[in-house]
Amino acid sequence: MKHLVHLALAASVMALAASQAAIAEERILPVPSVTIYPGDTINESMLKDRAFPENYRYRTAVIESPRVLTGKMARRTLLPGEPIPMNAVDDPKLVTRGTQTQIVFEEGGLSIMGIGIPLQSGTLGETIQVKNVDSGRIITGRVQPDGRVRIGF
Repeated sequence: MKHLVHLALAASVMALAASQAAIAEERILPVPSVTIYPGDTINESMLKDRAFPENYRYRTAVIESPRVLTGKMARRTLLPGEPIPMNAVDDPKLVTRGTQTQIVFEEGGLSIMGIGIPLQSGTLGETIQVKNVDSGRIITGRVQPDGRVRIGF
């Protein structure tokens, strides 16, 4: 009888060790908990963690931290439970191509404002070209946090 108890105890210890080894061989990745569509801004409530086997091969490089995703914009549809490729998200566009935006020139206390049409969409700090509505000239400016384009930087 003692022999059976020792065998049962040894079997449970081995099963525990095997399950811990299996856990150690998993990668935890953030995945969408809902379908995320192109243009959606990603927040933490849209994500969950999912375990993948260590030897699971991804088609492209994937994002491994949910902190990287929060506040980003989806460039394409992201399906629930699937790893998120690095090239599937981008910084949110503060300026949209073809949509009027305010342009501003500030230097030494002088401030001149006008309206421009961006010739490309832009994220924070990105340098883009804008057509001045009043003069028709193409100017280059940097996208500001409030969505304005600052020229003369």
